[in-house]
Amino acid sequence: MYKQPEIIAIDGPAASGKSTLAEKLAEVLGYFYFDTGVMYRAVTYAALEAFQSVDDEDQVSELAEVIEIDVRPASKKDGRKYDVLLTEEDITWGIRSPEVDANVSKVSAYPRVRKAMTSQQRRIGQRGRVVMVGRDIGTVVLPEADLKIYLDASVEERARRRFAEQEERGVKLSFEEILISLKKRDQYDASRAIAPMQPAEDALILFSDNLSAEEILKKVIELVLPEYEK
Repeated sequence: MYKQPEIIAIDGPAASGKSTLAEKLAEVLGYFYFDTGVMYRAVTYAALEAFQSVDDEDQVSELAEVIEIDVRPASKKDGRKYDVLLTEEDITWGIRSPEVDANVSKVSAYPRVRKAMTSQQRRIGQRGRVVMVGRDIGTVVLPEADLKIYLDASVEERARRRFAEQEERGVKLSFEEILISLKKRDQYDASRAIAPMQPAEDALILFSDNLSAEEILKKVIELVLPEYEK
């Protein structure tokens, strides 16, 4: 008898479409949608606010171990998917700044930061009925996940998507700047010593080039809900 997965892990590089997929899939299933990347962004934001830099690993790690981060359902209709709170301060859009983009990979590679965030992510994920998205959910955070998906796309396609997203928000960055930033981030994420970005051995790998968000969702729903009819 078919058993619907209780824990679904969706990993992949920046701007591959994994967050959009996870959000839509959670909506269809009635599951909790949790983008774990916002936790590392929140730590990065807090470190930049406190120290103007993320270069001191011990300093940032100590902050991560005591920081109070919460992720809640969206309270405003301004395009946000959820609220991200730092000691009750709403930093939902603050964590999407170019400065955070440029520093989050370094912060997320710090072992003590990852340990602090991973324990919180596991606690949430193990409740079940959850779709978790990140870069190491299926390999490190929840290797016991019932379904693991690695969503990938060419760096050029991902840069195009990120450019459109930033343009819509009024952020003035060129396509070339975004492309260079994504290439650097990919290299950093894939080569870090702690929890490098890579598909789990038992993950389903999907490439999203030339596929719309709806087409990707349909492919995944066919796996999760074999009898689903649109």
